[in-house]
Amino acid sequence: MTETSMPQMTRIQQKNRELILNGALEAFSANGLRGATIDQIARAAGLSKPNVLYYFGSKDEIHKALLTTLLEMWLAPMRQIDPKGEPLAEVLRYVQAKLAMSQDYPRESRLFAHEILQGAPHLTEILGGDLRQIVDRTVAVLEGWMDRGLLARVEPRHLIFSIWSMTQHYADFETQVRAVLGDGRDPVAEGAAFLDDLYRKLLTP
Repeated sequence: MTETSMPQMTRIQQKNRELILNGALEAFSANGLRGATIDQIARAAGLSKPNVLYYFGSKDEIHKALLTTLLEMWLAPMRQIDPKGEPLAEVLRYVQAKLAMSQDYPRESRLFAHEILQGAPHLTEILGGDLRQIVDRTVAVLEGWMDRGLLARVEPRHLIFSIWSMTQHYADFETQVRAVLGDGRDPVAEGAAFLDDLYRKLLTP
């Protein structure tokens, strides 16, 4: 190892860091940043408070690390939109990927939404950097498809906003959705069919 290289975390250190972030997700999604404590995070992680503070210097540091990881996860499906793919299929695949994330990661979705509602104090730099860049790249791809007549003309940024809001609704307002639909119905399965039909009709040239 060179003098300038960073030391690699051991397997135990990596596992403990993951336990802390998962415990923090549990504490923050239940109590918010202000209500959550290091003690709660430690209990949820199954570690001692000093052990948690060995890896992260403060609650805010844990919160920022968790949100940064979540943002990367949210951006991953958008990064996978293929400019050389079939346009409508690529958009519909993105819609379904975002909906699947709402089903698989509801706590993460609610935590991210809560941060945005608070004015994103821990994500300002990231939102103005990576998020803006990947959205701008996706907008350019969408506009290119629209210019070639491969998608119906809509405002691309608002198209993206609508996909975000309509897919994440199933996680952020899960209790409301299930209450309205009633027992025996699968909100995500029904939502997948509805959103596919909606965006297919909207974007078919």
